[in-house]
Amino acid sequence: MDKQGMAGPLRRVMALFARGRQGVAEIASRAARPSAEARHAAWNTKVLGSAFARQLYASGAAGPGVRPQSFPVQVRLTSGLCRQADIEQPWLHYWCSRLGMMPIYHRKVWEDCFVAQALWEAGMLNNRRRALGFAVGREMLPAFFAAHGVEVLATDLGAQDQKARGWQDTGQHASEIDHLFWPTLVEREVFDQRVTFQPADMRRIPDAMADGSRDFVWSVCSLEHLGSIQAGLDFVVRAMDCLRPGGIAVHTTEFNMAADGPTLDGGSTVLFQRRHIEALGERLAEAGHELLPVDFHPGRGVLDQFVDLPPFSEEDGALPVADTPHLRLAMGEHVATSIGLIIRKAR
Repeated sequence: MDKQGMAGPLRRVMALFARGRQGVAEIASRAARPSAEARHAAWNTKVLGSAFARQLYASGAAGPGVRPQSFPVQVRLTSGLCRQADIEQPWLHYWCSRLGMMPIYHRKVWEDCFVAQALWEAGMLNNRRRALGFAVGREMLPAFFAAHGVEVLATDLGAQDQKARGWQDTGQHASEIDHLFWPTLVEREVFDQRVTFQPADMRRIPDAMADGSRDFVWSVCSLEHLGSIQAGLDFVVRAMDCLRPGGIAVHTTEFNMAADGPTLDGGSTVLFQRRHIEALGERLAEAGHELLPVDFHPGRGVLDQFVDLPPFSEEDGALPVADTPHLRLAMGEHVATSIGLIIRKAR
């Protein structure tokens, strides 16, 4: 369909988005009911979102046609929300090229690039650094950091832990070092020299790890799975004990776009809200640490308003509709995205 033919459908979709949070909540609520209408609505949403994304990819803003950035770009990154504009920026394109990822409109792409950019700007990606990663699953980041000369201790729940079984079933749990090796990122000999693995529970960081010896710590979309909002916040504070003075912590997690009102505050996944992040900042400041300023602006792009509906992937991991944007998603009545936090330890 040409641009003129797309104009009518796009105007109708934009009118739907213009209804604001109430309209989004209605869509999410209907999609949660197992009816034929809800399934059709979810499918139509994904198709229209895919059309938006493909138009942007065709324009060269992001996606497979982007020319890889050849050097990192200083942007003075601060804490903040995942946004469409970030996916279209040279700094993210650089890290995608280094990590072997496509700069697509997906918050998981943003999360890895956010961590890499924050640590690079802090001067942490060199062979003088020691790092500690929490709940690493089968991330690329341990191998990526090793390729930059960093000594990495990667951790995850022990294989015998009951809570690890769900992650094992979906291939997102690491129980041994081989699960973290990515040959496209680092040579095996270098990886073996610089990366070690140790079981650890984020809710109970061992004293041996909280010894103030690490230059940086990180976690990617993990602290929301600790059972409660309080447990997640407690982890962030406790993890600061692992850092040397002036060290850096970078975490990404799930964020409820609604500034107030109810949220998911217990269970297998919780959704943090602005009030929780601000309270965390105050708690860290009391200990002398600094949470870099948090940009809570939701973004101005059309895909910042697009809310992906379940199912988010097929059993084999494929997208139900190719190129469906996934910067925002419906979680029951809530609209969620990713937030990145950058924290500097007291000197």
